[in-house]
Amino acid sequence: MTTGRKVPSLEEDLGRLDAIVRALETEDVDLDRALALFEEGVERLRTARERLGEAELRLRQLRETADGGVRLDDLHRAGREPNDD
Repeated sequence: MTTGRKVPSLEEDLGRLDAIVRALETEDVDLDRALALFEEGVERLRTARERLGEAELRLRQLRETADGGVRLDDLHRAGREPNDD
């Protein structure tokens, strides 16, 4: 069963995380609100990391070689020629 809630984009999650940090840095936030914000921040960070991990995996799988084949490649080597070592 779907709840009808829109899944936030990575950019929306990062924007909300920024807002949460700013809110937690103020001195006038009460403990209950601070805990709720912290909990929300942890959840948004977790989903953002998952989304980035999925994107990294997709990039690894889709790197094309010059002859049109596909190779798995470490992202740290992306943009370097094979003999740059």
